[in-house]
Amino acid sequence: MKPTVLIVDDEKNTRDGLERALRRKYEVLTAESGARALDILSETSVDVMLSDLRMPGIDGITLLQRARAVSPQLISILLTAYGNIETAVEAMRHGAADFLAKPVNLDRLDLLLERVLKTRSMETENRQLRAQLDDKFGFENIVGRSAAMQEVFDTVRQVAASRATVLIQGESGTGKELIAKAIHQLSPREQGPFVPVHCAALSSTLLESELFGHEKGSFTGAAERHKGRFELADGGSLFLDEIGEVDANVQVKILRALEERRFERVGGQESIEVDTRLIAASNRDLKQMVADGAFREDLFYRLYVVVITLPPLRERKGDILLLLKHFLDDFARENGREVTGFSPEALDLLGAYSWPGNVRELRNVVEQTVVLSRGQRIGVRDLPVHIRETGVGAATNSGKLEEVEKQAILQTLKETGGNRTRAAERLGISRRTLHRKIAEYGCAEVK
Repeated sequence: MKPTVLIVDDEKNTRDGLERALRRKYEVLTAESGARALDILSETSVDVMLSDLRMPGIDGITLLQRARAVSPQLISILLTAYGNIETAVEAMRHGAADFLAKPVNLDRLDLLLERVLKTRSMETENRQLRAQLDDKFGFENIVGRSAAMQEVFDTVRQVAASRATVLIQGESGTGKELIAKAIHQLSPREQGPFVPVHCAALSSTLLESELFGHEKGSFTGAAERHKGRFELADGGSLFLDEIGEVDANVQVKILRALEERRFERVGGQESIEVDTRLIAASNRDLKQMVADGAFREDLFYRLYVVVITLPPLRERKGDILLLLKHFLDDFARENGREVTGFSPEALDLLGAYSWPGNVRELRNVVEQTVVLSRGQRIGVRDLPVHIRETGVGAATNSGKLEEVEKQAILQTLKETGGNRTRAAERLGISRRTLHRKIAEYGCAEVK
C-alpha cells in the first residue's frame, strides 16, 4: 500500500503541481485550507502532511498543533516562501519533521519524504518490538531491529527459561550486561537476585573473595565474615563480565562451583551449596585464549553451552538511527532540553563513523551533544571533533573501518594529551580495550 500524503495550501497551482509530482509514489490528498485538512485527518489515515506555513484562517503552525492532537503519529513538513531560521526553529519546536522553502525543490522533497517515512517505519517497528519485549521479556533498554539483533532476541527468548549456562560474546560497549539482565528477567528466576561482577576491575585475590566470600580472620583486614557473589545470587543469576580476565587459580574455583554447585569461602571449611545460574561475558575470543593456554579448556566448555554473539555497531548500521533517536529523547527529557533531532549532515557523519566504543560510545556522544548543543537540532558543529574528522573519511571510504577506528583513537589520544584513561572514557571503551587496540593497530605514543 502506498503511503498517504496530504497537501495543504491555499494556492491551487501549488497543490496541483505537488500532486502531479507525488502521485506516482504516494496516495495524494489535497486541502485548500487548514480547516479542510483537519476534516480529512479526522476521517482518513494520513502518513505525511505537507502544509503551507502562511494561509488565511488556520496557519501552518496552528494546523500542525491541531493535527497532532487528531493524529499523533502524523509526520508534518512545513512549506513557506518566507523561510528564515527563526521560522524554521519555531516549526521544529512545534514538532515539524522538516521545513522547505518555496518554490519546492522536488528532488529534495522526494528524498525528504523517503527519509522521514523510513524513520517513522523503523521507529514504529522498534516501538512495537520494545513494547512486546518490555511486557514479556524485560528488554526495555535494548534497541535494535537489524537481523543480527532479531537473532539475539530470539536466542534470549529460547534460552532464558532453561538452566543452561550462557556465554555472551561481543566487543566492549555492545550491551552484554543488558542481554544478561534480559535473560534473568524472563527466566523463572526473575524474582531472585541478579548479581553482576566486573571481573576486570578486581585483582585475583579480591575477585576470589568477592565471588566466594571469606571467613573472619582469613587474611589481613578480614574483620568480619563476608558472603560472596555466588552465595548472594542463590536462587537467581550471577553475571561474570569479562571472564577472560580471570586468572587460572580463580578459574579452577569457578569450574568447581559450576560442576558441583558448591564451594568454600576463603579461609573456611564449610561447603556451601547454592542454586545459582551463571551468565558469563567476554570481549575476547575465549576459544583462541584456550589455544594460547591463557584460559582453561575445561571451564571454556562448561561456559560454551549456549553462546550469544552481539554484533558491533558498525555491523548493524541500520540500528544507528534508532539508537540516536532513543538516546536523544532520553537525554533531552532528563536535562530539560528542547532538542528535537539531528541535521541531515550530522546524521551522515554519525552514520559513517565506525563507533569503536559501540552503543556505549554512541550513548555518551548523544548525551554530550544534547547537553552542549546550541540549538534545537544537533548540527555538525555540535559533534565531537574526532567524529567530524573521521566521519568524513568513513563517508568517503566506508570499507576501511579499521583505519577509521585507528584514526579515532589517535585523534582522541591527541585531544586528551595522551591520557589513556580519559581517551578510553571519551571513546566509551575500557582502558584495557584501548591498550589492546593501540597494540593491534601499532598506534604511536601520543605525547
